[in-house]
Amino acid sequence: MLRVAVQSKGRLFDDTISLLTEAGIKLEASKKLLLMPALNFPLEVLFLRDDDIPESVAEGIADVGIVGENEFVEQKKKVKIIKRLGFSKCRLSLAIPKEIEYTDISWFNGKTIATSYPIILNDFLKKNHIQANIHIISGSVEIAPNIGLADAIFDIVSTGSTLITNHLKEVEKVMESEALLIGNYQLTEEKQQILDEFIFRIEAVQMAEGKKYVLMNVPTGNLNKIIEIIPGIKSPTIMPLAKEGWHSLHAVISEKEFWDIIEKLKACGAEGILVLPIEKIIP
Repeated sequence: MLRVAVQSKGRLFDDTISLLTEAGIKLEASKKLLLMPALNFPLEVLFLRDDDIPESVAEGIADVGIVGENEFVEQKKKVKIIKRLGFSKCRLSLAIPKEIEYTDISWFNGKTIATSYPIILNDFLKKNHIQANIHIISGSVEIAPNIGLADAIFDIVSTGSTLITNHLKEVEKVMESEALLIGNYQLTEEKQQILDEFIFRIEAVQMAEGKKYVLMNVPTGNLNKIIEIIPGIKSPTIMPLAKEGWHSLHAVISEKEFWDIIEKLKACGAEGILVLPIEKIIP
């Protein structure tokens, strides 16, 4: 049985549970326990606070964990990054009251900065030769300047709406963060095999993200032109139609490029274009 430490609430919790569901791993839906076994896979989920996950993995309480990169860097625990998961993206930034004129990072000299990430902040300040006071606070860091507790804050920024609500502005981006799959260095062979299968499922889900399966009828004379426009994962699938002079072409394309590619295909004579969603791609 592989034990996975997962954040017990918040956006990372939601995104993680969504990933497990997409990977076909079913959890008990009736109630959320501290430790919840999967119903159809040799895996159990341990729900913890986000800042407890790196330590739990380092000490072997959990075998692996899904945690924000911000907590991984802040905690500095002896665990390894197994895989970057690409969701729950945010950044750690310095922010100050919006009415204050900001010139450069030297503004922070002699100032008090409130944060829940003192280690990352201290490393950044040292690197930039800034002398500032760090006030460690948990919870709503963004209110610190408004109540006179600090001159600035160092905190997670996602959309920026929380900063706007508290009359703050982002002035320095310190690091980017995303969800990571981290692991203990000493897994048994059995647990490593389960982890490999777990990663295989995750990658099948990730490969399908932002992809569409496209089928179309194309004139045989324009096949080469269309192949240059719309390659598949390796190459498009091409099959002759009953109607002479036409072929059916199947391919996978990125959703970001979808409309530009469609216009080019139509210009080359493609007809009857059918677009389908993709759930999984098995490499």
